[in-house]
Parts: sequence; structure tokens; C-alpha cells
Amino acid sequence: MRSLPENGKVPTVFDSSSQRQISIATGATAGLYVCGITPYDATHMGHAATYVGFDLLVRAARDAGVDLHYVQNVTDIDDPLLERARDIGVDWRELAREQTELFFDDMVALRVLAPDKYVGAVESIPLVVTAVEQLLAAGKAYRVPVGDDEEVPNPELGDVYLDIAVDPKFGTVSNYTREQMLEFFAERGGDPDHPGKRNALDPLLWKRERKEDPAWDGASLGSGRPGWHIECAVIAHTHLQAPFDVQGGGSDLLFPHHEMSTDHVRLLHGASAAPRVHAHGGMMAYEGEKMSKSLGNLVLVSKLRAAGVDPMAIRLALLAGHYRADREWTPQLLADAQERLARWRAAAALEAGPDAADLLREVRQCLAADLDSPGALQAVDAWVARALAAENAGAAHGPQLMRDLVDALLGVEL
Repeated sequence: MRSLPENGKVPTVFDSSSQRQISIATGATAGLYVCGITPYDATHMGHAATYVGFDLLVRAARDAGVDLHYVQNVTDIDDPLLERARDIGVDWRELAREQTELFFDDMVALRVLAPDKYVGAVESIPLVVTAVEQLLAAGKAYRVPVGDDEEVPNPELGDVYLDIAVDPKFGTVSNYTREQMLEFFAERGGDPDHPGKRNALDPLLWKRERKEDPAWDGASLGSGRPGWHIECAVIAHTHLQAPFDVQGGGSDLLFPHHEMSTDHVRLLHGASAAPRVHAHGGMMAYEGEKMSKSLGNLVLVSKLRAAGVDPMAIRLALLAGHYRADREWTPQLLADAQERLARWRAAAALEAGPDAADLLREVRQCLAADLDSPGALQAVDAWVARALAAENAGAAHGPQLMRDLVDALLGVEL
């Protein structure tokens, strides 16, 4: 990030749990954990919108002088990844490696600041095993026998599930009704009808080895692999090394993923270890439907880049919508962003222009108020219009400050 005069204001973001805006930091240091990709369809515009949105938070926080510790995971072992690898006939490890590298390339092209740490689920399995053993020993988890028809080594050990009944705060992240929870749990990777569970909403912590599935040493748990939610709980608590202030991701992660992972952190380390704020980005649609692999309606950053589209135009198209808003990707959205980028670059190339001190203040105010990128873009548009019309064009430093603030705060290279 380029340095700017003085510091901005510590940003607030909308907390999905309390339904109000909350400061992302209570002191000089803050911790941010954003749930990463499952690498089998990277990087579509839904992914890009999420990570560009939280990139604004990182930039605004650091501009405000906050010592922000940022961690992001990669879910490099999960059922959707295995299913996709089987469908296209490749090794799941090769698919994960290829798609993770593509994601990193796309993030660099979009000028998304890298987290302090990227942490894979596979490398975290020993930590997960220890955490699940701790939950079992404390009576907060239980084993579910595997079916007689399943080929499992040491079948008496069974799969391991968390008992949500032991946590009176379960449900306080999403504030959903049980009916809503059951609906989303079934839609988003849960197994409410799995036989032997005490509660339909109990989440999987450790899945025993099945025929042809990859598995790892689980010590007393038996060979297998971790559930989804426990991975993020363990990675966040282990690697943030700062207060767990904000957990972020797409709005489809509110339940079950953020509800469950927060529950796991709370049961393992106490209520004070759980995130203070749960921030969520909106969903990106294409042709009237949520962008998803199953629907086959993905618009990929890599394909647009390969077609010669400037990544800065893609970024501006994403910033044109508020990070929390559900929105749609359209050819017109991209065309408008390309025109905006051309105007901004023309104004930034001027030898002199309007003083940009007020513009810096306006953009900072917009980002401090729940990352209002549309308002920030409109402020820059207004300055650009004056600059191109040669209004108040006596400030030689105006275009330079404009370039610096657009680069540092909005991540757009002119």
C-alpha cells in the first residue's frame, strides 16, 4: 500500500449477528479471518466479489493505523473437491494444486492484498485431531457407529460429531429458527438425516476412512479426515495470534459454517476466544441465478483476463456494488467499469488538477462506514469530472494524491 497523509478512521462493518455496525478493532491490534476457497472452481465472480470486498477492509484498517493480522484458509480436502476430481478424472491433489495456484494468480491480478498467512486444511489435520480428541474427552462430542456395510478399519471407533446441546449459545451467530437451520444445513453440506446422531444439526468433526477416499492418521480417532467447520475453528485460533475480531465470508457461510465454527472455538477455548464480528458479503448472480458450479453459470476471472480484459476494470466493476449487496454480473457492468477506468486514468495523467485533499477525506469516510465502495467511486468520479473539465486545476499535486489514494484505499492501479 502507498502511504497517505495522516491516518483514516478505524472502519465499522455490519455484524450479521447483532444487525448493527461494529468497529473492527477495539485497540491497536485486530484479527481478521476470511474463509477461503474450496479449490475446484476458482475463481468466479462470486469469489472475487468476496475477496475484493474484504480487501477494502484490510486497506481501510491499515490506513487507520490498525496492526491487522489477516489469516485465510484453503479447504484443500472436502467432499465437493473429491466429487469434482472424480467427475473430470483427475487426482484430487492435482486439482486442488492447480485451482489454488489459479486463485492466487487471480488475486494478484485483482490487487487483493495477500493475507499474512494462507493455511491449508490438509496441513492442519494434526491440530484438528488434537481438538476433536479434546472435545471427546470433555463430553462435548460423541462417536456414531459406521454402517455394517461400510468397509472401515476399526469400525467401532465411528465418526465423531459435536453435541450442540452442550452449548447454550448455539444459534446466536445466525439467530435463525430451527426450521431455517435445518433447511440451510441440508442445502449447505450438512447431514441432518445421518443415522445415529443425537440432533439433526450436530456437525461432523471427524469422518472415518471410507473405501477409495483419502484418509490421514487420526490417532485415537482412527484414520479419516476432518469435517469442514472444525478446520476453520482450529486454523483461526492457531494462526491469528491476535484478538479474533472479525470472521468474514460470503453470506451463504452464516449458517451453518460460521455458526458451527464459532461454536467450536467457544467450546474449545471459551467465549472470549470467539469472533466479535461476523461480516458477510452478498451473493453474485449471473443471468438471474446465483453463480455456482452446479448451475454452470460461472464467469471466471481467469477467462476474462485471458480475453484481454484489464483486471482493474474487473475490480472496478466489483467495487461498483456494495460488498454486502446481492448483485448480478452483466456485460454492461463491465463495460461501465472499463469506461470509468479510462476516465480515471486520463485524469490521473494530468500535470495538474483540483486539490485532492477533500477527495481523500471523502473516500476515507465512505470506507469507514461499512466499506461503502459505491460512495467512494462516486467521490472519485466527481473529482475526475472536475479535473477533466479543468476546474480548479491549479494543484500540481492533485493528480498524484488522487493516484495514491485510489491505489492505497481502493486497490486500483492507474
